[in-house]
Amino acid sequence: MALSLAISPCPNDTFVFDALVHGRVPGAPPVEVTYADVDVTNTAAERGAFDLVKVSYAALPWLLDDYHLLPCGGALGRGCGPLVLTRGDRTDLSGATVAVPGERTTAYLLFRLWAAADQAPARIEVVPFHEIMPGVAAGRYDAGLVIHEARFTYPRHGLTALVDLGEWWEGDTGLPIPLGAILARRGAVDPAEAAAWIRESVRQAWADPAASREYVLTHAQEMEPDVVDRHIGLYVNEFTADLGEAGFAAVEALLGRAADAGLVPQTSSSRATAWTS
Repeated sequence: MALSLAISPCPNDTFVFDALVHGRVPGAPPVEVTYADVDVTNTAAERGAFDLVKVSYAALPWLLDDYHLLPCGGALGRGCGPLVLTRGDRTDLSGATVAVPGERTTAYLLFRLWAAADQAPARIEVVPFHEIMPGVAAGRYDAGLVIHEARFTYPRHGLTALVDLGEWWEGDTGLPIPLGAILARRGAVDPAEAAAWIRESVRQAWADPAASREYVLTHAQEMEPDVVDRHIGLYVNEFTADLGEAGFAAVEALLGRAADAGLVPQTSSSRATAWTS
């Protein structure tokens, strides 16, 4: 039977999963892929819609009863955090309307932790990711929370970065920033086998980057090749192959802080619910 997989069309995901999706991982089953933004996969995972699924780390407290957190394949790193963008010389968000890409995204959770002290906006609107920067530039929103390739392209929209939430997180904790996780549905796929398939797919991606090029560019949503390369270089790193001690510490710190602030349910240790061999 085919394995159902849901990932984003972003270059880091297609680069990582190319070999698995196209049957080049020995011993892995055929894969049926669904491409969707992470806000969509977060919701679909609550319904148990996929065997393997890319979700936001911020969504884990609602998902770990039904899924194993895998120690590979996701997005976690340094210098890759979400940005809060504004138009003009705005210096704070008091009274602002802020566009965000999803209520259970890691970006929005980090934003809520950062804004809790004295940056609380007046209104939050959930907006499809591709509409955020144009919306801020046109004045429909006072600020926007963006991720991924927007780090490289926001100046084209005449926008400025009010804060880099990755820099804020790393400066406050000393830990990398956990963005997207790969989960395996309990009872549907063996997590040890799934982790081995994904690691082999990552290994092949690094060994022969050209093999995935056409696949990556096809799904890159009109992204320029140089932006695609920078995107992959930033989000596919040592934590993609293995979260390791620092990766798990980052996940636990994020969910622990958020639970203490009443933003997510309390959950057991991510390490205890992951396959970590």
